[in-house]
Amino acid sequence: MWMTLWNQELSFVPWAIVICVALVATVTDIASRKIPNRLTGPTLLAGLAWAVYVGGLAGLFDATLACVMLATPYVILFIFAGGGAGDAKLMGAIGAWVGIAGGIIALLAVAVTAIIMAIIFAIARKQFQEVLANIVGSLFGLFFVISRRCDRQNVKDIMPKPSNMQTMPYGPAIFVGVCIAAAGALIWQT
Repeated sequence: MWMTLWNQELSFVPWAIVICVALVATVTDIASRKIPNRLTGPTLLAGLAWAVYVGGLAGLFDATLACVMLATPYVILFIFAGGGAGDAKLMGAIGAWVGIAGGIIALLAVAVTAIIMAIIFAIARKQFQEVLANIVGSLFGLFFVISRRCDRQNVKDIMPKPSNMQTMPYGPAIFVGVCIAAAGALIWQT
């Protein structure tokens, strides 16, 4: 894996980049409820270039696989539950920068952070039971799609309707999750 090829001086660079990008995405997401392509596109391309620089073709393969791995759950949620595709593009760009090992940590940290933030939003809006049902339905739908136990049309019946979903900007969850993942990954390296 190309992550093991980094020397100590370079290992913080990808995490610093994705934290900065996630912070910008958070600000724009809160302000406009969008994560712009002009942020995610260059971040993705720069991440792929960085991967080639530090790991050659193996690095490019790792970054590309991580990009797909991090974007896929958000693309599935976009298709079945609505919302914005900017989250998926941002997560893909983050994957390109941090690779598979860092991407797994980031994906888990962002998912847990988003669930916690959704619960906090729901409690504040007095909609906890509805949001909990939506989270459970979304997780089941995601599981059925990934495990191929259900086709797309049947999953739409399991997933909560977009009109019933609580909306919140997802950028803050990505930012906090990436910060947690970066801290964990950098502590693990030392």
